[in-house]
This record gives sequence, C-alpha cells and structure tokens, in this order.
Amino acid sequence: MGKPGQAKQVFRKYGSKAKSGVKKAEKRTKSVAPKLKKGLTPGTVLILLAGRFRGSRVVFLKQLDSGLLLATGPYSVNGVPLRRVNQRYCIATSTKIDVGSVNVSSVTDATFAKETSGKKGKGKKDAEGMFAEQAAKAGPSDERKAMQKTVDEVVAKGLNAEMKQYLKTKFALSSRMYPHELKF
Repeated sequence: MGKPGQAKQVFRKYGSKAKSGVKKAEKRTKSVAPKLKKGLTPGTVLILLAGRFRGSRVVFLKQLDSGLLLATGPYSVNGVPLRRVNQRYCIATSTKIDVGSVNVSSVTDATFAKETSGKKGKGKKDAEGMFAEQAAKAGPSDERKAMQKTVDEVVAKGLNAEMKQYLKTKFALSSRMYPHELKF
C-alpha cells in the first residue's frame, strides 16, 4: 500500500530490449502558407471579428507569405490602416471591390515588424532615460504613411458614395439576428 503521498516505484528495464531515449532529429520542412478561405479574392470586403478594429469592414488586398491577410479600410474612409489579419478572425462577404490596379507587391511581413532598440536587458533606468524612451515612441514611419496614402488613393478612387458608407458602418448583431442564418 504505502503511505499517503508516497512516490510510485519506477521500474527500469535493462538489457537489449530497452529502448534508447535518444531519437533521430526530424527534418524541418519550410512552413507553407495556409490556403485561403473560400470566396477570398483580392477586393473582397471582410468583416473583422477580433482586435482593435473588430466589427469594421475592410478590403482584402493579398495573402502574405506568413499566411496572414493584408487588408486596408481604406484609412481615408473608415480609419483602418494597412493591417495583417488572421483569416480565422474575419468573415468574407459577397461584396467585391475592384483593386486590380493596386500595387502591394512591396508590402511583406517585414513591413510590419517592430523596430528593436539597441539596448536589451533590465538595467537601472535614470529619470532622463525613462522620459526619453517615452518621447521616442511615435506613430507609423513616414515610409509606412506614404505607402498607406498610395494604396488608399487607388482603392478609394474606385468606391462610390454608397460603398464608402457601407465600409464606414460597423457590423454588429442585434436581437434575433443569428450569425448562422445570415448570408454575408
């Protein structure tokens, strides 16, 4: 029986039949971007389900190498900038917008990478360093703003007044609206 809390006896096998604990290393394959959801083509209007802009309608531009989707509001219409979106957190609608002339080939996952500061580690910070760090935090870079502006011009140019109003409105469920019965 044993006493309460007593450790179990671990039996070990000795001999030729015992399996070695060392396994051969498996070859890692390069990660492949997941397939796009059905109905997702460049120009499709998406509804974001999570994050800061949840409920917003955005325009899908392309799939990035990581598998994330590149989407924009456009910023000039509804305030959603160029963003990476996981396709699990969006609903594709049947509404399409012509984005054939938009050049987003220069936008990659590296575009969205955060810039790392040269100093790492938790050292003592004096008062000047703390305030200087806060002052250094700023919005998007000028390059990113210029890219946003060029993409917005082309996308917004193809939108009529009705479509702009549609993109501005947030999606929300009200009483007796069941998402499984809606046709997007």
